[in-house]
Amino acid sequence: MQTPNNNQSPRFNIRVYGICINDGHLLLSDEIFNGIRMTKFPGGGLHFGEGTIECLKREALEEFNCHIEILQHFYTTDYFQPAMFFENTQLISIYYTISIPGLPALPTSETPIFNEAKSTQHLRWMPIVKMQPDNLTFPIDRKVAEMIVEQYNG
Repeated sequence: MQTPNNNQSPRFNIRVYGICINDGHLLLSDEIFNGIRMTKFPGGGLHFGEGTIECLKREALEEFNCHIEILQHFYTTDYFQPAMFFENTQLISIYYTISIPGLPALPTSETPIFNEAKSTQHLRWMPIVKMQPDNLTFPIDRKVAEMIVEQYNG
């Protein structure tokens, strides 16, 4: 277990993500942050003063310029997970299932795309039957991917 640095008070980093499933495919995001290639669920960090649903709707507009509908809560981190990018910080991730009304033609690819020059985000649809937890970068996303595959294969 990670112990707090005595020079800094422990902090929380709250992240909110959307799980969008369409026709047996799961929407993923390929991004570069701090020089690290990552594949994750669409979403991001909660701003002070906003609620989790408001955060996810804002992130959807920012990341893929779409309004979304929140269907239901799916999972919230229920164990200690240190944040990867911030020292002395505990990560809490909240996942909601979402729909994208009218499912506009999102610019997506079928394989990961990482643009080193622009550090941009690329969306892609991953067939759930091909989904492996290791397709995702972060431990909590991997746990959620396992849950989705388990539910989908029922």
